[in-house]
Amino acid sequence: MRADGRFEVTELRVPGPPGGPEVTLVSARPSGLVGPLPLLYYMHGGAMVMGNAWSVLPRILHEWALPLGLAVISVEYRLAPGARYPEPLEDCYAGLVWAAGHAAELDIAPDRVIIGGKSAGGGLAAALALLARDRGGPEPLGQLLLCPMLDDRGSTFSSRQMSGLGLWDLTSNTTAWQALLGDRYGAEDLPPYAAPARAADLSQLPPAYVDVGSAEMFRDEGVAYAGAIWQAGGQAELHVWPGAYHGFDSVAPKATLSQDARNARTRWLQRLLTDRRT
Repeated sequence: MRADGRFEVTELRVPGPPGGPEVTLVSARPSGLVGPLPLLYYMHGGAMVMGNAWSVLPRILHEWALPLGLAVISVEYRLAPGARYPEPLEDCYAGLVWAAGHAAELDIAPDRVIIGGKSAGGGLAAALALLARDRGGPEPLGQLLLCPMLDDRGSTFSSRQMSGLGLWDLTSNTTAWQALLGDRYGAEDLPPYAAPARAADLSQLPPAYVDVGSAEMFRDEGVAYAGAIWQAGGQAELHVWPGAYHGFDSVAPKATLSQDARNARTRWLQRLLTDRRT
């Protein structure tokens, strides 16, 4: 399938996690590019309960794939409450393992795979980096965490400060976490792969890009996550966009602040890929 002539898009069904169903991956790239290409392996947002792999594709292709010469895979992971943790994450991991193992077929560079996502997808990307580290691979080149959903506890100052405000607040966030975790919601022994903010060890992770708005409930957990990566000796680039609410760049894409945020993300990706070549 060719999307408006500029992109080649293929829907793939690949083996899922042990005992689970197949995973659908939407694979896309700018038409005519000769690889192996870097890959952005992306997880859509939607509070873990909605969204799909196709919904984010136009933006990713035009903002990153076309200017940077990237291949893209968008993951159709199972959604809560029909699927509970760890099923959505295991879908994402199974897809990543398959993509890395079929790099030649996909015409991608297996050592230049960046994982990323926005909101719930950003939380999944952070969890996927932890899981890949602890299972011995695949090893991502970087992790792009956009307004990531990281902490199930709802205990940060910003989660209380923004309660009842904006597109996403403590009530909606609690509902989403309950849908994902079910009876395990609030458990003291919840693993970090379920809620990455609970991770005690953030060492040996790929470089991270973390961005949040100063007026969203995810602000403090995103800032804390970047700080914990630094404390563990890792690399993180943190942006807190002044006055920005959750999903601001999607709601007001033409705003100067939204353009600044998109440009900063693109520059980080470009630097990461350039550094990997040298």
